[in-house]
Amino acid sequence: MTTSISPVRVRYAPSPTGIPHIGNIRTALFCWILAKKTKGQFIVRIEDTDRNRYDAEAEKAIFESLNWLGLDWDEGPIKGGPHAPYVQSERKQTYIETAMKLIETGQAYFDDTTPEQLDALRQRQRAAKQPPRYDNRGRYRSKDEIEASREAGLPITVRLRVPEHGSVSFEDTVRGKVTFDLKEIDDFVILKSDEMPTYHLAHVLDDHSMGVTHVIRGDEWISSTPRHLLIHKALEIEPPQYVHVPLILGKDKAKLSKRHGATSALEYRDQGFLPDAVFNFMSLLGWSPGDDTEVMSRDEIIERFTIERINDSPATFDSEKLEWMNGVYIRDMDTERLMDLLIPFMECAESEGGMPDSVKRPIDRNYLRELIPLVHERLKLLTEGTEMLDFFFSDKVEPAAKDIPGRKMDVGLTIDAVAAALKLCRTVSPFEPDQLETAYRSLAEEMGLKPGQLFSPIRVTTTGKTFAPPLFDTMAAIGRARCITRMEHGLEILKSTQ
Repeated sequence: MTTSISPVRVRYAPSPTGIPHIGNIRTALFCWILAKKTKGQFIVRIEDTDRNRYDAEAEKAIFESLNWLGLDWDEGPIKGGPHAPYVQSERKQTYIETAMKLIETGQAYFDDTTPEQLDALRQRQRAAKQPPRYDNRGRYRSKDEIEASREAGLPITVRLRVPEHGSVSFEDTVRGKVTFDLKEIDDFVILKSDEMPTYHLAHVLDDHSMGVTHVIRGDEWISSTPRHLLIHKALEIEPPQYVHVPLILGKDKAKLSKRHGATSALEYRDQGFLPDAVFNFMSLLGWSPGDDTEVMSRDEIIERFTIERINDSPATFDSEKLEWMNGVYIRDMDTERLMDLLIPFMECAESEGGMPDSVKRPIDRNYLRELIPLVHERLKLLTEGTEMLDFFFSDKVEPAAKDIPGRKMDVGLTIDAVAAALKLCRTVSPFEPDQLETAYRSLAEEMGLKPGQLFSPIRVTTTGKTFAPPLFDTMAAIGRARCITRMEHGLEILKSTQ
């Protein structure tokens, strides 16, 4: 099957019952790309009919996630459009009227089966080793019986009457023809007792009224698709093209969860990932451009995207690969742009991962501009800027005594090395990287040490870290006075261990 090149109308229709996870946002991303590819429309619709689980913070997170990733929508909440409202709870009357119409034509019926009765039915079926399913008992309830139940305050739902024989098929863009035996499908609820629709009814009506041409969603919805097709048939409306995208698994092939890393786009934002990198990475979760290309701009992804290249096998979420890709994007960024992105992470409170609270805010941009070249090539996450640069801004550092000695050096030898390094630090001139390296390499030779043995205690005492940017660029950026103070402090720490 070949995708039409005519403009599509696709929708992202999340339920605001929790922070949208990666799989959910990946669906939005595919919809957005396809809309851009075909010069079509990307619609956002909030499916909030489950009022018991509705979460206002989750709804806020939905829009934050879309905005952060740059997935702008053509129609939907906030923006509006010709098919408003785009919030299902505001479309309630339409669902009720449709359900009543299906009852009038005999294609649906009122059901007064209580939750307790349904639970007892399922327990009996499980005990008999039968698949739990509704037994269609409501088909045989009279109007008088339903009315009596209503007056008694029992919950009344509306169920679609499913044909007892035959099959239903659909052509999925990813999986080809899929067929279900109607004997496996029980009469299902389309209107709940609170007169809110189920997902089955609501999305069918909304997709039709909004002119949706392609429904892109996770393949966990494949088993529900025959129910949706039955509603289309009952309403005599044409179904859209279904595109069921594969599950996202961790590297261990288990369903993606917290133990595989962050599970929402906003968590990745807060961990210092770039939206373009996450966009690029997520576009490859279940889709391939047809070759080994991995790093692509948005325009290139849009240009190369086709839904026929969406895989039918689960996608693997590799957090290490995402970090690598994020590093590629950071390295491709100019200093000014990177500085703008690093500063908010560096200036937040120390308890939130920012610079020590003792560091003056706002960060000195001119000084930071000099430092960024020292760490630019090593950064993979924006949050790493604080860890790699904090000692440049702090008045003092507190190295651990155990970290100061170099390889195969005891405390006594290390004290001699740091003392000699301190003496040289007071006199070497100019205090610039090349001159510092030449002077300290000569000192190492004079002391019979390998360069690394001398450089290691210098690095730890001046930065407080075992890993830092190139040593002599770092010393020059810290400045002579602070290097002297820190080496003196390092000596005190070493002597206190003797």
